[in-house]
Amino acid sequence: MLRSLYSGISGMKNFQTKLDVIGNNIANVNTYGFKKGRTTFSDLISQTTAGATKPDGAQGGINAKQVGLGGQVASIDTIHTQGSMQTTGRVLDLAISGEGYFEVKDASGASFYTRTGNFYFDGNRDIVNSSGQKLTIDGGTTPQIPVDAQSFSIGTDGKISYVDAAGELQEGGQIRMFTFDNPEGLDKAGGNTFQVSGNSGEAKETFAGENGAGSINSGYLEMSNVDLSEEFTEMIVAQRGFQSNTKIITTSDEILQELVNLKR
Repeated sequence: MLRSLYSGISGMKNFQTKLDVIGNNIANVNTYGFKKGRTTFSDLISQTTAGATKPDGAQGGINAKQVGLGGQVASIDTIHTQGSMQTTGRVLDLAISGEGYFEVKDASGASFYTRTGNFYFDGNRDIVNSSGQKLTIDGGTTPQIPVDAQSFSIGTDGKISYVDAAGELQEGGQIRMFTFDNPEGLDKAGGNTFQVSGNSGEAKETFAGENGAGSINSGYLEMSNVDLSEEFTEMIVAQRGFQSNTKIITTSDEILQELVNLKR
């Protein structure tokens, strides 16, 4: 069978994966804190039909003759660039400007990390995300603001302050942030959260404005970093690449048909 037939199949599979990633990016264009994906390719092994020879006196060297056997997906990257800020005016909407992630914990105590800052009060006045995972502050505890507090605010350093029923200013703890040596190595865990992986490095606890961590902006939300113009351009590239590989298959099929027709 023709090698080009299988090369075309590998190319179709690769561009289908690229389209899947693009589709997910576009689906999350308005998802707060979403980080877009990117697909890269690499070639497969090459079949050597003749090896290279080195120059020998008057005889010059000859390059190897190799035929490639198609391509493969080299990586599916998560691009952790900063998204734009959207003003909301809501105190519990928090956007990180710069590096860092919030930590939230589920009922089992497992830690997850997120850039999505739309937080809420639950029935116990704990601050939670839309999935009910609790935001953590210094000491690993969950911030609580009394129900009779007259007002509360969150500073750019993550410190929570509130005015109690007696009109006195009280401190409610400081929101923790975490940084990673390789944030692109984090695993997506769903619900706009990430988990530590073997290649992300350990989570490094810090606070806003310290050790390279960014600031926390109350009353704002970080938007998705998906650029629709870029995604639609990549969609056209993937579509044409897919079509080109189908042409390889149909052309290879026509050649095979000619070979079959040699015997009539």
